[in-house]
Amino acid sequence: MSTEEDNGDMVVQPNPMQGVFVIPPLQPLNTEADMDLTFIRRVVTITLSVTMIIATGYIAAVILSDGAILLRPSENALERHEIYRNLVNEPGEDLSGSGVTVCIVDSGISTEHSDLDTMNLKSWKDFVNDRDTPYDDHGHGTSMAGILVANGWLKGVAPQVNLLVAKALSKDGQGDDGVVAEAIDWCATNGAHIISLSLGGAPNVLPFSITGGRTSGDAANEAIDSGIYVIAAAGNDGGEDDDGDVASPSSEAGVISVGGVTHKGNSWAGSSEGDNNGRLVPLLFPRNDPHKKPEVVAPAQEVPILMTDGGWGLADGTSAATVYVAGAIALVLEAHPNLMTNGSQGNADDIDQMKNWLMNSVRPQQDQTGHDDRYGYGLLDIEALIAIVDS
Repeated sequence: MSTEEDNGDMVVQPNPMQGVFVIPPLQPLNTEADMDLTFIRRVVTITLSVTMIIATGYIAAVILSDGAILLRPSENALERHEIYRNLVNEPGEDLSGSGVTVCIVDSGISTEHSDLDTMNLKSWKDFVNDRDTPYDDHGHGTSMAGILVANGWLKGVAPQVNLLVAKALSKDGQGDDGVVAEAIDWCATNGAHIISLSLGGAPNVLPFSITGGRTSGDAANEAIDSGIYVIAAAGNDGGEDDDGDVASPSSEAGVISVGGVTHKGNSWAGSSEGDNNGRLVPLLFPRNDPHKKPEVVAPAQEVPILMTDGGWGLADGTSAATVYVAGAIALVLEAHPNLMTNGSQGNADDIDQMKNWLMNSVRPQQDQTGHDDRYGYGLLDIEALIAIVDS
C-alpha cells in the first residue's frame, strides 16, 4: 500500500515503479477570497509591467547615441511657442534672415545652449568686463538671442542672421546709458542692419542710469540717420505704476517702439503706455503717424526662452516682443536687400518707409480705429508685412 505525505498544498506520492516522486498539478482554487486575491495580483503585475515598458520607452527616447541625456522644454512651453509663431503669422522656411546682420545690446550671450549650436555669431564686444570670450552672467541676453536665432527645440524668428552681441548690462542687469550708447555705436560700426534693444523691457531689471553726456537716444538717432533699423522695448510699467510714456530709447521718434500682448492677442497688462498728445513738463511734442508710441505689439507674456543653464523657461516682458519685431524686419530685408544700409547708402527715409509698412500691415484690436496708446497700430503680422513690401 502506498503512503501519502502532506506537504502543505502539495501531496507527494512515492511511485514504486520508477523510484521517483511525482508531483501532481496544483489543485484549483476553490474559495471566492482566493480568486479575488489572485485577480488583484494579476492586475498589479500587469500594471507594473506596463509602467516599466512606458518608462523604458521614454528613457530610450531621450538618450542620444553617445549616451548623453537630451533635455527638452516642457509641453506647455512648446505649445506656447507654436501659439506665438502662429499669432504673429511667421512665414515658412523660405526666409531665415540669411545675409542680414542683427546686433543685440544686452547682458551678453551663453553659446553653450544646444538650441544655439547653429547660430552665426559674427562678432562680440564686452563693454562691462572687456572679456574676449562670449558669456552671459545675467541671462537676459541669452533669452533674447534665442527668440531670434534658436534652431533646436525652439525656433527663432530669423535663425540664420549674422549675429552681433554687445554686452552693455552687468550681472545684475544694470548699466550706464553712456555705455549703452557706445554699444550702439559699435553695432553700427560693425555692419549692423538692425539693432535690437530690449532695454527697459526686462522684468526686475534696471536697464541703465543716465549720467549726462551722449545718451543711448543720441546713438540710436545717429544709427537711424545712416539707415539702420533700431527696435526697442516700450517698457513694463503698465497699469497703476505707468509713468505716462514708453521707455527710453524707444521714445525717440525714429526708433520702433514695441509693446506686448498675451497668447490670445490681448494687450499684456505690464506693457507701457505711450504719450502721443504731448505735454509741457517735461516737454514732449505731440507725435504724428507713423511715429506714435508704441508702433506695434508682439508676444510678451510667458514667452518661451533659453536659459543659461542649458534649459528652457517662460518669461514676461516687452523685451521678448522687441526681438519678434527685429526678426520680422530681418526677414523683410532678406527678401529685399535694397532696403539694407551698406555703410555708404541708406538713410532715415528707409526707416520711415518701414514704419509705414508696419502701420499698414499690423492687425488692430476689434473696433480699434487708428493708433492706440497701449496697442500701437496693431499686432505684428510678419507675412502681411512681407506681402505689403512685396507689392
